[in-house]
Amino acid sequence: MNVCLITGAAGLIGSEAVYFFKEKGFKIIGIDNDMRSYFFGKEASTNWNLEKIKNDLQDSYSHFNIDIRDEEAINNIFKVYSSDIKCIIHTAAQPSHDYPAKAERGAITDFTINALGTLYLLEATKKYCPESVFIFTSTNKVYGDSPNYLPLIEKDTRWEVSESHKWYDGIDETMSIDNTKHSIFGASKAAADLMTQEYGKYFGMKTGIFRGGCLTSHRHSGCQLHGFLSYLVKCIVNEEKYKIFGYKKKQVRDNIHSYDVISAFWEFYQNPKCGEVYNLGGTRYSNCSMIEAISYIESKTNKKAMIEYVGDPRIGDHIWYISLMKKFKKDFPNWKHTYNIYKIIDEIISCEKESKI
Repeated sequence: MNVCLITGAAGLIGSEAVYFFKEKGFKIIGIDNDMRSYFFGKEASTNWNLEKIKNDLQDSYSHFNIDIRDEEAINNIFKVYSSDIKCIIHTAAQPSHDYPAKAERGAITDFTINALGTLYLLEATKKYCPESVFIFTSTNKVYGDSPNYLPLIEKDTRWEVSESHKWYDGIDETMSIDNTKHSIFGASKAAADLMTQEYGKYFGMKTGIFRGGCLTSHRHSGCQLHGFLSYLVKCIVNEEKYKIFGYKKKQVRDNIHSYDVISAFWEFYQNPKCGEVYNLGGTRYSNCSMIEAISYIESKTNKKAMIEYVGDPRIGDHIWYISLMKKFKKDFPNWKHTYNIYKIIDEIISCEKESKI
Protein backbone atom coordinates (compact mmCIF):
# COMPACT_ATOMS: atom_id res chain seq x y z
CA MET A 1 0.00 0.00 0.00
CA ASN A 2 1.36 3.42 -1.00
CA VAL A 3 0.20 6.09 1.42
CA CYS A 4 0.22 9.84 0.92
CA LEU A 5 -0.15 11.69 4.22
CA ILE A 6 -1.53 15.20 3.83
CA THR A 7 -1.76 17.80 6.60
CA GLY A 8 -4.35 20.53 6.18
CA ALA A 9 -6.20 18.01 4.02
CA ALA A 10 -9.47 19.95 3.90
CA GLY A 11 -7.83 23.24 2.97
CA LEU A 12 -7.06 24.77 -0.40
CA ILE A 13 -3.82 22.97 -1.27
CA GLY A 14 -4.46 19.94 0.92
CA SER A 15 -7.78 19.09 -0.71
CA GLU A 16 -6.30 19.49 -4.18
CA ALA A 17 -3.54 17.08 -3.14
CA VAL A 18 -6.10 14.60 -1.81
CA TYR A 19 -7.83 14.25 -5.17
CA PHE A 20 -4.64 14.39 -7.24
CA PHE A 21 -2.74 11.73 -5.31
CA LYS A 22 -5.80 9.51 -5.03
CA GLU A 23 -5.96 9.49 -8.84
CA LYS A 24 -2.30 8.42 -8.82
CA GLY A 25 -3.27 5.31 -6.84
CA PHE A 26 -2.39 6.37 -3.29
CA LYS A 27 -4.28 5.63 -0.12
CA ILE A 28 -4.83 9.07 1.45
CA ILE A 29 -4.35 9.85 5.13
CA GLY A 30 -5.70 13.30 5.93
CA ILE A 31 -4.94 15.39 9.01
CA ASP A 32 -7.08 18.49 9.61
CA ASN A 33 -8.89 19.90 12.65
CA ASP A 34 -10.45 22.96 10.96
CA MET A 35 -8.22 25.48 12.71
CA ARG A 36 -9.13 27.86 9.92
CA SER A 37 -12.52 28.46 11.57
CA TYR A 38 -10.69 29.09 14.88
CA PHE A 39 -8.46 31.70 13.23
CA PHE A 40 -10.99 33.46 11.02
CA GLY A 41 -14.52 32.48 12.05
CA LYS A 42 -17.25 30.19 10.76
CA GLU A 43 -17.20 31.61 7.22
CA ALA A 44 -13.64 30.33 6.78
CA SER A 45 -14.38 26.76 7.89
CA THR A 46 -13.17 23.96 5.65
CA ASN A 47 -15.67 21.40 6.91
CA TRP A 48 -17.64 21.67 3.65
CA ASN A 49 -14.57 20.51 1.78
CA LEU A 50 -13.91 17.67 4.20
CA GLU A 51 -17.45 16.32 3.82
CA LYS A 52 -17.08 16.41 0.04
CA ILE A 53 -13.77 14.53 0.25
CA LYS A 54 -15.28 11.84 2.48
CA ASN A 55 -18.25 11.40 0.16
CA ASP A 56 -16.15 11.34 -2.99
CA LEU A 57 -13.27 9.14 -1.87
CA GLN A 58 -15.01 6.79 0.57
CA ASP A 59 -12.57 4.05 1.66
CA SER A 60 -9.64 5.61 -0.21
CA TYR A 61 -9.49 8.33 2.42
CA SER A 62 -8.93 8.14 6.18
CA HIS A 63 -9.26 11.29 8.26
CA PHE A 64 -7.68 12.27 11.59
CA ASN A 65 -9.11 15.27 13.39
CA ILE A 66 -5.94 16.15 15.29
CA ASP A 67 -3.70 19.17 15.86
CA ILE A 68 -0.21 18.95 14.36
CA ARG A 69 1.09 20.33 17.67
CA ASP A 70 0.04 17.07 19.33
CA GLU A 71 3.33 15.19 19.05
CA GLU A 72 2.00 11.94 20.49
CA ALA A 73 -0.96 11.84 18.09
CA ILE A 74 1.30 12.60 15.11
CA ASN A 75 3.70 9.82 16.10
CA ASN A 76 0.85 7.34 16.54
CA ILE A 77 -0.32 7.93 12.95
CA PHE A 78 3.18 7.59 11.52
CA LYS A 79 3.78 4.47 13.59
CA VAL A 80 0.67 2.77 12.19
CA TYR A 81 1.44 3.44 8.51
CA SER A 82 5.23 3.51 8.86
CA SER A 83 7.14 2.65 5.66
CA ASP A 84 3.89 2.54 3.66
CA ILE A 85 4.02 6.35 3.78
CA LYS A 86 5.70 7.32 0.52
CA CYS A 87 4.88 11.02 0.52
CA ILE A 88 4.07 13.68 3.13
CA ILE A 89 2.50 16.88 1.84
CA HIS A 90 2.55 19.40 4.66
CA THR A 91 0.11 22.26 4.06
CA ALA A 92 -1.32 22.76 7.56
CA ALA A 93 -0.50 26.21 8.92
CA GLN A 94 -1.60 29.43 10.48
CA PRO A 95 -1.65 31.20 7.10
CA SER A 96 -2.47 34.84 7.81
CA HIS A 97 -0.11 37.82 7.70
CA ASP A 98 -2.30 39.68 10.24
CA TYR A 99 -3.64 37.08 12.67
CA PRO A 100 -0.59 36.55 14.94
CA ALA A 101 -0.09 40.28 15.49
CA LYS A 102 -3.73 40.97 16.38
CA ALA A 103 -5.11 37.92 18.20
CA GLU A 104 -4.52 37.25 21.89
CA ARG A 105 -1.53 34.89 22.11
CA GLY A 106 -1.61 34.95 18.32
CA ALA A 107 2.17 34.90 17.93
CA ILE A 108 2.47 31.84 20.16
CA THR A 109 -0.32 30.04 18.32
CA ASP A 110 1.26 30.95 15.00
CA PHE A 111 4.77 29.80 15.90
CA THR A 112 3.78 26.55 17.58
CA ILE A 113 1.68 25.53 14.58
CA ASN A 114 3.96 26.72 11.80
CA ALA A 115 7.37 25.96 13.29
CA LEU A 116 6.93 23.41 16.08
CA GLY A 117 4.24 21.45 14.24
CA THR A 118 6.53 21.18 11.22
CA LEU A 119 9.36 19.95 13.42
CA TYR A 120 7.15 17.21 14.90
CA LEU A 121 6.27 16.06 11.38
CA LEU A 122 9.90 16.04 10.27
CA GLU A 123 10.93 14.03 13.33
CA ALA A 124 8.13 11.52 12.78
CA THR A 125 9.16 11.17 9.14
CA LYS A 126 12.79 10.60 10.08
CA LYS A 127 11.81 7.98 12.67
CA TYR A 128 9.13 5.99 10.84
CA CYS A 129 9.52 6.56 7.09
CA PRO A 130 12.88 8.22 6.35
CA GLU A 131 12.81 7.22 2.68
CA SER A 132 9.56 9.06 2.02
CA VAL A 133 9.34 12.40 0.21
CA PHE A 134 8.50 15.37 2.47
CA ILE A 135 7.00 18.41 0.71
CA PHE A 136 6.62 21.62 2.71
CA THR A 137 4.33 24.46 1.62
CA SER A 138 6.37 27.52 2.55
CA THR A 139 5.64 31.13 1.51
CA ASN A 140 7.16 34.13 -0.21
CA LYS A 141 6.78 35.93 3.12
CA VAL A 142 10.09 34.34 4.16
CA TYR A 143 11.66 37.11 2.05
CA GLY A 144 10.02 39.68 4.30
CA ASP A 145 9.63 43.18 2.92
CA SER A 146 12.84 43.04 0.86
CA PRO A 147 10.83 43.10 -2.40
CA ASN A 148 9.56 46.56 -1.40
CA TYR A 149 13.06 47.96 -1.82
CA LEU A 150 13.32 47.01 -5.48
CA PRO A 151 13.25 49.94 -7.94
CA LEU A 152 9.46 50.20 -8.19
CA ILE A 153 7.67 52.33 -10.78
CA GLU A 154 4.07 53.50 -10.41
CA LYS A 155 1.91 52.87 -13.48
CA ASP A 156 -1.77 53.51 -14.15
CA THR A 157 -3.07 50.27 -12.66
CA ARG A 158 -0.09 48.70 -10.92
CA TRP A 159 3.33 48.98 -9.41
CA GLU A 160 6.09 47.54 -11.55
CA VAL A 161 9.80 46.78 -11.32
CA SER A 162 12.16 48.48 -13.73
CA GLU A 163 12.57 46.36 -16.85
CA SER A 164 16.33 46.70 -16.52
CA HIS A 165 16.36 45.01 -13.10
CA LYS A 166 17.47 41.38 -12.82
CA TRP A 167 14.20 40.46 -11.09
CA TYR A 168 11.85 42.12 -13.57
CA ASP A 169 10.74 38.65 -14.71
CA GLY A 170 10.28 37.60 -11.09
CA ILE A 171 12.09 37.10 -7.80
CA ASP A 172 14.27 34.02 -7.56
CA GLU A 173 15.52 31.95 -4.62
CA THR A 174 18.70 33.99 -4.19
CA MET A 175 16.84 36.88 -2.53
CA SER A 176 18.00 36.97 1.09
CA ILE A 177 15.61 36.02 3.86
CA ASP A 178 17.84 37.85 6.37
CA ASN A 179 17.72 41.44 7.72
CA THR A 180 14.13 42.09 6.66
CA LYS A 181 10.73 42.63 8.27
CA HIS A 182 8.89 39.35 7.78
CA SER A 183 5.69 39.72 9.83
CA ILE A 184 5.27 37.23 12.68
CA PHE A 185 3.75 34.79 10.20
CA GLY A 186 6.68 35.16 7.82
CA ALA A 187 9.16 34.55 10.64
CA SER A 188 7.47 31.35 11.82
CA LYS A 189 7.27 30.02 8.28
CA ALA A 190 10.93 30.92 7.75
CA ALA A 191 11.81 28.83 10.82
CA ALA A 192 9.91 25.85 9.39
CA ASP A 193 11.39 26.48 5.94
CA LEU A 194 14.95 26.40 7.30
CA MET A 195 14.30 23.33 9.44
CA THR A 196 12.86 21.43 6.46
CA GLN A 197 15.94 22.37 4.45
CA GLU A 198 18.16 21.18 7.30
CA TYR A 199 16.51 17.76 7.58
CA GLY A 200 17.20 17.35 3.88
CA LYS A 201 20.78 18.58 3.86
CA TYR A 202 21.88 17.24 7.29
CA PHE A 203 20.03 13.92 7.42
CA GLY A 204 19.81 13.29 3.67
CA MET A 205 16.01 13.24 3.71
CA LYS A 206 14.05 13.95 0.52
CA THR A 207 12.63 17.32 1.49
CA GLY A 208 11.28 19.97 -0.89
CA ILE A 209 10.46 23.52 0.17
CA PHE A 210 8.06 25.50 -2.02
CA ARG A 211 7.86 29.25 -1.39
CA GLY A 212 4.42 30.08 -2.71
CA GLY A 213 3.08 33.34 -4.00
CA CYS A 214 -0.72 33.64 -3.87
CA LEU A 215 -2.11 30.11 -3.99
CA THR A 216 -5.74 30.06 -4.96
CA SER A 217 -8.71 28.37 -6.65
CA HIS A 218 -12.40 27.59 -6.13
CA ARG A 219 -11.37 25.30 -3.24
CA HIS A 220 -10.39 28.28 -1.09
CA SER A 221 -12.50 29.29 1.92
CA GLY A 222 -11.48 32.91 1.44
CA CYS A 223 -11.91 35.47 4.20
CA GLN A 224 -10.70 38.97 5.02
CA LEU A 225 -7.47 37.86 6.67
CA HIS A 226 -6.48 35.22 4.11
CA GLY A 227 -7.25 34.33 0.51
CA PHE A 228 -7.50 37.68 -1.25
CA LEU A 229 -8.69 36.55 -4.68
CA SER A 230 -11.42 34.12 -3.58
CA TYR A 231 -12.57 36.58 -0.91
CA LEU A 232 -12.60 39.46 -3.39
CA VAL A 233 -14.80 37.47 -5.76
CA LYS A 234 -17.08 36.49 -2.87
CA CYS A 235 -17.48 40.13 -1.81
CA ILE A 236 -18.23 41.43 -5.30
CA VAL A 237 -20.66 38.62 -6.20
CA ASN A 238 -22.51 39.04 -2.90
CA GLU A 239 -22.28 42.85 -2.90
CA GLU A 240 -20.30 43.01 0.32
CA LYS A 241 -17.62 45.50 1.34
CA TYR A 242 -13.97 44.67 0.58
CA LYS A 243 -11.12 46.45 2.37
CA ILE A 244 -7.82 47.32 0.67
CA PHE A 245 -4.80 48.46 2.67
CA GLY A 246 -2.47 51.02 1.11
CA TYR A 247 -0.33 51.25 -2.05
CA LYS A 248 -3.11 53.07 -3.97
CA LYS A 249 -4.81 49.70 -4.66
CA LYS A 250 -2.02 48.93 -7.12
CA GLN A 251 -0.18 46.18 -5.21
CA VAL A 252 0.70 43.25 -7.47
CA ARG A 253 0.44 39.54 -6.71
CA ASP A 254 1.14 36.51 -8.83
CA ASN A 255 -1.57 33.87 -8.51
CA ILE A 256 -1.18 30.15 -9.05
CA HIS A 257 -4.03 27.64 -9.16
CA SER A 258 -3.99 24.86 -6.56
CA TYR A 259 -3.91 22.24 -9.33
CA ASP A 260 -0.70 23.72 -10.71
CA VAL A 261 0.76 23.70 -7.19
CA ILE A 262 0.04 20.00 -6.73
CA SER A 263 1.23 19.05 -10.19
CA ALA A 264 4.54 20.72 -9.24
CA PHE A 265 4.60 18.67 -6.04
CA TRP A 266 4.03 15.54 -8.13
CA GLU A 267 7.00 16.34 -10.33
CA PHE A 268 9.17 16.73 -7.21
CA TYR A 269 7.85 13.48 -5.74
CA GLN A 270 8.96 11.56 -8.83
CA ASN A 271 12.50 12.98 -8.74
CA PRO A 272 13.09 14.35 -5.22
CA LYS A 273 16.07 16.37 -3.95
CA CYS A 274 17.44 16.77 -0.44
CA GLY A 275 16.52 20.09 1.15
CA GLU A 276 15.90 21.96 -2.11
CA VAL A 277 14.07 25.30 -2.20
CA TYR A 278 11.84 26.48 -5.06
CA ASN A 279 9.79 29.61 -5.63
CA LEU A 280 6.29 28.73 -6.75
CA GLY A 281 3.77 31.17 -8.17
CA GLY A 282 1.93 32.52 -11.16
CA THR A 283 5.07 34.24 -12.50
CA ARG A 284 4.62 36.70 -15.38
CA TYR A 285 2.14 34.16 -16.77
CA SER A 286 -0.51 34.79 -14.10
CA ASN A 287 -0.52 37.96 -12.01
CA CYS A 288 -2.62 41.04 -11.32
CA SER A 289 -2.89 44.18 -9.24
CA MET A 290 -5.84 44.81 -6.94
CA ILE A 291 -7.27 47.36 -9.38
CA GLU A 292 -6.88 44.98 -12.30
CA ALA A 293 -8.53 42.10 -10.44
CA ILE A 294 -11.47 44.28 -9.37
CA SER A 295 -11.98 45.60 -12.90
CA TYR A 296 -12.00 42.11 -14.40
CA ILE A 297 -14.37 40.67 -11.78
CA GLU A 298 -16.75 43.61 -12.24
CA SER A 299 -16.76 43.04 -16.01
CA LYS A 300 -17.55 39.33 -15.57
CA THR A 301 -20.24 39.74 -12.90
CA ASN A 302 -21.83 43.05 -13.95
CA LYS A 303 -21.58 44.14 -10.34
CA LYS A 304 -19.81 47.11 -8.81
CA ALA A 305 -17.26 46.40 -6.11
CA MET A 306 -17.86 48.02 -2.72
CA ILE A 307 -14.31 49.02 -1.80
CA GLU A 308 -13.17 50.55 1.47
CA TYR A 309 -9.68 51.95 1.07
CA VAL A 310 -7.36 52.28 4.07
CA GLY A 311 -4.34 54.45 3.33
CA ASP A 312 -1.95 52.75 5.72
CA PRO A 313 -0.58 49.45 4.36
CA ARG A 314 -0.23 46.35 6.51
CA ILE A 315 3.17 46.18 8.18
CA GLY A 316 5.66 44.35 5.98
CA ASP A 317 3.15 43.69 3.21
CA HIS A 318 4.46 43.37 -0.34
CA ILE A 319 3.93 46.18 -2.85
CA TRP A 320 4.96 44.00 -5.78
CA TYR A 321 5.69 40.30 -5.83
CA ILE A 322 6.07 38.05 -8.85
CA SER A 323 7.79 34.65 -8.57
CA LEU A 324 10.48 33.42 -10.91
CA MET A 325 10.29 29.65 -11.42
CA LYS A 326 13.34 29.27 -13.64
CA LYS A 327 15.08 26.98 -11.15
CA PHE A 328 12.09 24.64 -10.79
CA LYS A 329 11.48 24.48 -14.53
CA LYS A 330 15.13 23.64 -15.11
CA ASP A 331 14.95 20.74 -12.66
CA PHE A 332 11.47 19.63 -13.78
CA PRO A 333 11.06 20.59 -17.46
CA ASN A 334 7.81 18.63 -17.92
CA TRP A 335 5.86 20.97 -15.60
CA LYS A 336 3.90 23.98 -16.86
CA HIS A 337 1.11 26.31 -15.76
CA THR A 338 -2.38 25.34 -16.89
CA TYR A 339 -4.32 28.27 -15.37
CA ASN A 340 -3.72 31.96 -16.01
CA ILE A 341 -5.23 34.73 -13.90
CA TYR A 342 -8.38 35.04 -16.04
CA LYS A 343 -9.12 31.32 -16.03
CA ILE A 344 -8.60 31.26 -12.26
CA ILE A 345 -10.99 34.16 -11.64
CA ASP A 346 -13.60 32.78 -14.05
CA GLU A 347 -13.62 29.47 -12.17
CA ILE A 348 -13.94 31.15 -8.76
CA ILE A 349 -16.81 33.34 -10.00
CA SER A 350 -18.63 30.35 -11.47
CA CYS A 351 -18.33 28.33 -8.25
CA GLU A 352 -19.36 31.27 -6.07
CA LYS A 353 -22.49 31.79 -8.17
CA GLU A 354 -23.33 28.08 -8.10
CA SER A 355 -23.06 28.03 -4.31
CA LYS A 356 -25.93 30.55 -4.17
CA ILE A 357 -28.28 28.51 -6.34
